Amino acid sequence: MATPPRPIPVSTSPVSSGSGGQPRRHLRRLLALALLLALALLAAYARPLLATARLGAAYGARVACSCHYVAGRPLGDCREDFEPGMGLVTLSADEAARRVTARFALVLRQSATYREGWGCQLDRWTD
Repeated sequence: MATPPRPIPVSTSPVSSGSGGQPRRHLRRLLALALLLALALLAAYARPLLATARLGAAYGARVACSCHYVAGRPLGDCREDFEPGMGLVTLSADEAARRVTARFALVLRQSATYREGWGCQLDRWTD
């Protein structure tokens, strides 16, 4: 007498039962590695980036002060004198003190003050 065939087990899950949480574990490791790489790059380049941002703010303050108080142009027009890439530098003027302040990304700031006979001079840097 013939024996009936055995049923073939069929899995209904999209991931095979042998892999468990492997794809998810690999994704976590990859994200952790990317985060560590980003933090290492930030640590390596933080000082040069801050120095460049401070220099950009100082340049913006000095140029805008001369444009506004020496050349007599409106402060809004003084942005035309900026170098390319200075889009994050914002300007404000204190007309009573004859001072222009430039801020880089609302974090770093530098001011330049107009002095009769001397022109515009950068204020002391505060660290």
